[in-house]
Order: sequence, then structure tokens, then C-alpha cells
Amino acid sequence: MVTLRQLRYFETLARTKHFGMAADQCAVTQPALSMQIKELERELGIELVERRGNTIAVTPAGQEIAARSEAILSQVRELSDYARQHHGVLTGSLRLGIIPSIAPYLLPDILTEVTKHYPQLDLQIRETQTNALVEELVRGELDAVLVALPVEPSQLETMPLFEDRFLIAVQSQAAPDWSKSDLRTRIGQERLLLLEEGHCLRDQALQFCQIANMQARKALGAASLTTIMQMVAAGHGVTLLPELCAKTEVDRKRVALIAFPEEPPMRVVGLAWRRSSARQSDFTALGELIKALRREEMDAGRLVNR
Repeated sequence: MVTLRQLRYFETLARTKHFGMAADQCAVTQPALSMQIKELERELGIELVERRGNTIAVTPAGQEIAARSEAILSQVRELSDYARQHHGVLTGSLRLGIIPSIAPYLLPDILTEVTKHYPQLDLQIRETQTNALVEELVRGELDAVLVALPVEPSQLETMPLFEDRFLIAVQSQAAPDWSKSDLRTRIGQERLLLLEEGHCLRDQALQFCQIANMQARKALGAASLTTIMQMVAAGHGVTLLPELCAKTEVDRKRVALIAFPEEPPMRVVGLAWRRSSARQSDFTALGELIKALRREEMDAGRLVNR
């Protein structure tokens, strides 16, 4: 008889196309995973994979079985989610993905508030770039993601939480000269320091600045905003910094923040989850908690003055 374990192991193997990686993701030994795949092939009476050492090629029949396995596993997850709703809002485990340009600045407060108001919730965090989070969400490996909206897949539901305006970060000594400039023109003339490829924050900055010149493309591609802010402080360029990050990342003695006088560029931070999920009440409650945190920040005057 075909088991859910076999389907999960095969779906993972078909996706990774590597026995070792699939075994790691399923938290089993490679021989155990291989044995279950062989059992599944015997049960179905068809060859699912062509074995090439550790790597594999999925047969045409295997590709169809992998797609059906993913759909079945998704339905099982939704069944569990439905049952969980009867235990109350935000109870049990919730796997939340969050992007690096949000996590360090918002996550500690989220965890504090969750512990206070929803002590029965086991919030499991995954931090990585947007594309990876969305893929994992669609596959059912995450329950929700906290990202900059919009996100593309049509099978996702989204909840905008707050607007996060961009500020121009420059070396303190250069700030007086910036006050005399047209900001949108000036920033296009500077060396723009950006996060490395794959970060949505990089794409948003390039889109706003409409920069296609090679100087900007060859500019520093850093792995973190902390590195970028150190470069700004040393006078090696400027950057667009989300206001959410400013309190943590900015040394006011070395870096000045300049606000756009009107219609500032901004990103919309929000939650996304699968439309088919039965946990919408959980996601709505989590979203309202995050919105309340942001309002408290603004009311307490802890954000950058406008």
C-alpha cells in the first residue's frame, strides 16, 4: 500500500534530483529514503527514477507521480490546518518565512508579542530571500511569509500590513550639500550601494532610481545592510534605506538620513499565504499583531522623524 511517507520522500527526491539532499530535507538516512522509493516503485509497478549515483533523472511517469504526490501532500496539510482551527487562533506550530531586510528589525518584537498574547503558538522561523520563500510557501513547506508586496503566484492570498518609506543614507559630512539638490536627480548621479542579486530590496532601489548604467550595476553587492551602512559611513557611496531598518543600522554621528520632501518611494510589507489554507484566521490575527507593533513604534516616536 502506498504511504504518505513514500509520497513525501519521492516528491522531495523529484524536486532536488539528489538522494543526499532529499534525505537531508526529509531528516532520514540516504539508504532509508532509497528503500522507500524502491518500495513505492514496486507498489506502483513503474520506474519513477533513473539512478545515476547520487543524482537521478525523473522518468515521464515519475514526473506525473511527483505532481500528484505534491497535490496529495498539500491536501493532507490543509486537512491538518483545518483541524487545528478547532483548538483556537494561533495555536500549535506555524512556519513563517521572512526576508532578511525585515527579520532583524521586526522579528524580536513579533516573538515577544506572540509569547505574551499567544503562548500556545510555536512560531518556526525561516529567513531567506523572497523567491525561495515564495517557492517554499507554494510547495507547502511554509504556512505564511512576511515579505514586500506584491508577490506573483495567483494561488497566494496577501494582507498588506504597513508602508515602509525609503530614506537616502549619505555620509554625514555630505548631508549639507544634499539639502541643496534635487534628490531624485542627485541619487542617480551617485554610486549606489546595493544588496547582492536576489534581494528584493536591490530590485526596488534600481526600479525607483531607474538605473541601467554600468556604474550602478558594478557597485558593491553586499550580503547585509550592515555592510552597506559601513560603506556609506566611510564615504564610498549612498543607499536607499527602508525606514524600518534605520534605528538599528544607522550611526547618526557618521550617517545622515535624508527624507524625500513629497511622494517618497516606499515598499509595502505584508503577509502572504496559500488561498487553499484553512488558517486564514491565524494569518489575519498575526497580521493584526504586526500592524499594532508598527503603530506603537510610530506613536512612541521611535521611527525617523518625518
